[in-house]
Amino acid sequence: MSKSSRMLRVDQAGEYGATRIYAGQLAVMGDRAPHAAEIATMATQEAEHRARFDALIASRGVRPTALQPLWSAAGYALGAASALIGPEAAMACTAAIETEIDRHYSDQLDQLGDEDPELSAMIAEFRDDEREHHATAIASGAERAPAYPLLSGVIRLGCRMAIRLSERI
Repeated sequence: MSKSSRMLRVDQAGEYGATRIYAGQLAVMGDRAPHAAEIATMATQEAEHRARFDALIASRGVRPTALQPLWSAAGYALGAASALIGPEAAMACTAAIETEIDRHYSDQLDQLGDEDPELSAMIAEFRDDEREHHATAIASGAERAPAYPLLSGVIRLGCRMAIRLSERI
């Protein structure tokens, strides 16, 4: 499998997982809770990212990760659990994940160089959106979540593990 194909597989999985996290958060919080509008906006962007990665996967004949059913359940559970803790914890979840995704996308751009301009352009565009999501989460009180350093650290570790597994399986 080519480097671009592995990247595309893991990136599509990540965007899929993000849609499931936000679905879990919104299911618990409803649309009137603090930060629900911000979460809904971010969810829409993640769905657009996923749709574009889905189209690129299809056009290039890349198999999505076999772990997608696991990411569906785990993402939804993480979203619901973070929302149950409270709106700031939901935002802490976003801040933690977007920290890792920014690093991940930046690493991919360094690795790709000029090798795959179409994929590089998508990754750069989506990285900018993810950075905005991180800024929104911080501005919305992510760092005020209960046990923020622990919560953030655990979520970031899980995100790194999901990335590694999705690249390979």
